[in-house]
Amino acid sequence: MYVTIKEIADYLHLSPDYVFQQIKAGNVRAVHDGNQYLVNKDQFSTTRENIEKQILLWKEEQAEDLPADIDVKDED
Repeated sequence: MYVTIKEIADYLHLSPDYVFQQIKAGNVRAVHDGNQYLVNKDQFSTTRENIEKQILLWKEEQAEDLPADIDVKDED
């Protein structure tokens, strides 16, 4: 399914300018129909899943409490 740059940016939670830069750099495959760029949404299915996993891992790390006593022994 082909979507516009704005739609794929919303889908990936990125700015449209960043997506456009990635298209120009050749990192994102897109088709120009003479009026606008169209991007195949299917190429980002695993990318979105990975982004969501990274966000969950980051939130879990932020929720962890720091140990009360680190118990570091300086043997220098």
